[in-house]
Amino acid sequence: MRRTTGGPDGGGGRGRQRGPRRQRPKDVLHGHGGERGESFRCVACRLDVSVDAPGTAHRNHCPQCLASLHLDARIPGDRASACRGRMTAVGLSVRPDGEWLIIHLCLSCGGLSANRIAGDDHPLPLIRLATRPLADSGAPFRALLTL
Repeated sequence: MRRTTGGPDGGGGRGRQRGPRRQRPKDVLHGHGGERGESFRCVACRLDVSVDAPGTAHRNHCPQCLASLHLDARIPGDRASACRGRMTAVGLSVRPDGEWLIIHLCLSCGGLSANRIAGDDHPLPLIRLATRPLADSGAPFRALLTL
């Protein structure tokens, strides 16, 4: 069993600190006819979105409204999903290393996916997602009722 030292005080921490999470190399085909495209059009706000994004090797959502399409099945960039439904951002999650993930819900099949944010995502929709539970005063009560 490995032992970790927590910090300067020597207290034991949970796990070890790691650098930024590495991404798998992907060659995603956004263009018509299976070629690599330079951009795609958002299904929600119709913004033309560049596939290049700071902080991620694979852009899969609109930086303005955070909408996406249900294209991938198991691996990001595999384009193996038969659904092709519109996905809306419903929440945020944070990895132990501090990286934010957008939780998308498919409006066609109900599938969920977690996608890392990009460096050029508009901050306002991200903050709205983060504060949504605080704005809904009945959410904690309803959550308790489902237990």
